[in-house]
Amino acid sequence: MVRELDEAVISRAIIETYMKELTDATDVDVAIAGAGPAGMTAAYYLAKAGYKVVIFERKLAPGGGMWGGGMFFNTIVVQDSALSIMDEFGVRYKKYDDNYHVADAVECISKIMAASITAGAKLFNVISVDDTMIIDDRVCGFVINWTPVDTTGLHVDPLTIRAKYTIEATGHPLEVLHTLVKKKGKVLNTKDGDVQWEQPMDAVAGERLVMENSREVYPGIYVVGMGANAVYGSPRMGPVFGGMLLSGKKVALEIIQRLESEE
Repeated sequence: MVRELDEAVISRAIIETYMKELTDATDVDVAIAGAGPAGMTAAYYLAKAGYKVVIFERKLAPGGGMWGGGMFFNTIVVQDSALSIMDEFGVRYKKYDDNYHVADAVECISKIMAASITAGAKLFNVISVDDTMIIDDRVCGFVINWTPVDTTGLHVDPLTIRAKYTIEATGHPLEVLHTLVKKKGKVLNTKDGDVQWEQPMDAVAGERLVMENSREVYPGIYVVGMGANAVYGSPRMGPVFGGMLLSGKKVALEIIQRLESEE
């Protein structure tokens, strides 16, 4: 009897393909820490422009906080200014009131994820960004390890990813920038060089300020999404996601402009 499948071939297919893709991701144009809506939106526009982009997500399921909408009600609100991005991703939405549109959270994040990957970005899940690589006072890459290595406290040396630009998109925890400040001191372009911490909720101010705060926070590293407000001490925004999408697009376009000027 001839078996249709061979377990050894299945294993080799997975291992060889994954290792080739991870090897290819060791030297990229842009490396992103965090696969939430802001990080993946940035990845989409960068990859669409033809740049080599890799995203590292510490959790098994990418998507950040968008999956749960507000308090596990998986419906999100998006304002008028972000509808063009929703249209580009093919996300359906309905008008609730003037400047308030509702969409299915699961559909939205699934389509953002699919669009970024289809555009050419490579997403690796269950990999944490433990540190940055800094040469001549400029972030030029990430230090990565398997998430279970961190959670179990194993002593396993990490690997390094080189990138022309990096993006901190880990949201509220600001995992990458907290490590940078811990090791380099108060070097960020904030009022005192340190993380200013996120303030209580003010959806109106938060949505406005996230655009202002989404920028280069230290040479070579940009911040997007909720992390942008946390760095600069601005209010949190709640389950309104237009600012997340606009933040990711803004930073992507700024990095594209810089990459083009360097070519």
